[in-house]
Amino acid sequence: MNPAAPEPTAPREETFVTADHQPTTAAAPSVWATAQSAPASQRKHRYTPESTAHPAKMLPAVAAHAIRHYTSPGDLVLDPMCGIGTTLVEALHAGRHALGVEYEPHWVHLARDNVALAHQAGVAHRGEVHAGDARQLRTLLPAAYARQATLAVTSPPYGPSVHGQVITTPNTKVQKFHHRYGNTLDRGNLANIGHHRLLAGFTRILTALGDFLAPGGHIAITVRPWREHSELIDLPAQIIACGQRAGLIPAERCVALLARATDTELIARGSFFQRDFIRKQRNAGLPLHLIAHEDVIIFRTPSAT
Repeated sequence: MNPAAPEPTAPREETFVTADHQPTTAAAPSVWATAQSAPASQRKHRYTPESTAHPAKMLPAVAAHAIRHYTSPGDLVLDPMCGIGTTLVEALHAGRHALGVEYEPHWVHLARDNVALAHQAGVAHRGEVHAGDARQLRTLLPAAYARQATLAVTSPPYGPSVHGQVITTPNTKVQKFHHRYGNTLDRGNLANIGHHRLLAGFTRILTALGDFLAPGGHIAITVRPWREHSELIDLPAQIIACGQRAGLIPAERCVALLARATDTELIARGSFFQRDFIRKQRNAGLPLHLIAHEDVIIFRTPSAT
């Protein structure tokens, strides 16, 4: 961004420890400029109006960047927790086939509607949405898909940093809606089972994903930290540990911007809930700032021997 910056040096490398406890190097984290246009603009004409109801939609440009970088036209892209089908829609429009799994029936229908919308726009590639618990991928997905996907893109539930919608009542009171995952009493939903059980469940998902990815395939996981009782939960680091326990190889740790980048600054695009959360925390004496990015953890599966 700075025209007077010195010539770039060779990329710095970071060392990870693989599941086999062998050191491996990967390129230093890279920055994805994925919020140059507003989220509503990114979804315009590609997603049904009802899709805005999902409380934690992936930014389409994040999925599109991963698909463009880690796959080729005609490849199969998989999302085991596909929500409204963002990964699937972006894969289809990029000339890839798409396969998704979603637990909540309402989002299953919306994801299928969005896949159908892509087909109505002239996309000919195959797009499928299966209903069920991603922890049971091996029984949910047809065996014909084993080792077929080149890339999986997904995200675990985000704790309190979800999106949503608001209305203002005549007495000026703000009411929130579409800001929670499903039925909070449903213990089958990963968002409702507690932090440590969430990590265990996500490890099961990553382990099962390995059966459906081609050797040397990639998994891109968007994730961000959150605060619980003023304590920072380093979810990105915990997800890296989950992937290693699942036998995956950490390859990259990237940054996907959630703010628009200019020559001199980042302009935040925080949702109402994120801004409201920050305001309340500051009033309580905790000097937080709006989240301007999320981590994208990239794993790869072992190559064929």
